[in-house]
Amino acid sequence: MLTHAAWIFAAVIAVAAGITDWRSRRIPNWLTVSGAVLGLATNAILFRWPGLKSALLGLGLGLALLLPFVLIRSLGAGDWKLAGSLGACLGPRSLLDILIAAILVAGVMALAMVIYQGRLRQTLLNIGRMLAALFSLRLPGAEVSLDNPQSAKIPFGVALALATILYVVAAALGRI
Repeated sequence: MLTHAAWIFAAVIAVAAGITDWRSRRIPNWLTVSGAVLGLATNAILFRWPGLKSALLGLGLGLALLLPFVLIRSLGAGDWKLAGSLGACLGPRSLLDILIAAILVAGVMALAMVIYQGRLRQTLLNIGRMLAALFSLRLPGAEVSLDNPQSAKIPFGVALALATILYVVAAALGRI
């Protein structure tokens, strides 16, 4: 049970972040930074150098993979730091699984939201703009960033929380 402490911490951090992201569309620094420190410390105490190494790799991977999306303003910095925090708790391999699952969850959430809001046509046009910007090697315009007050926004922290809970439950049941 003690060896599963990092999983439990990751689940608690993810749920707290998901709730705050759902309510306020923000994930506080005190939660993400303390989660990263807790993940690093727990893994170092439980597994010594290999645990600390895995936690540092997970932290770095989470921050490195999502940084480009923060820089182009398509992802919030709280989501970015949450991914790093979860990586510190669970390590790089588990973090990759969680990020893939979170992307799928966020996609389902986004599809449901644009259909519910009647914005499917505008969303498809925005996707076209983003692809055109990608292929012309330039940044997309402000109309498709988090800075646009009219854009529909998905709380990615909620998707990360759901993916983390699913992962932790699957791991506890021996499915992973």
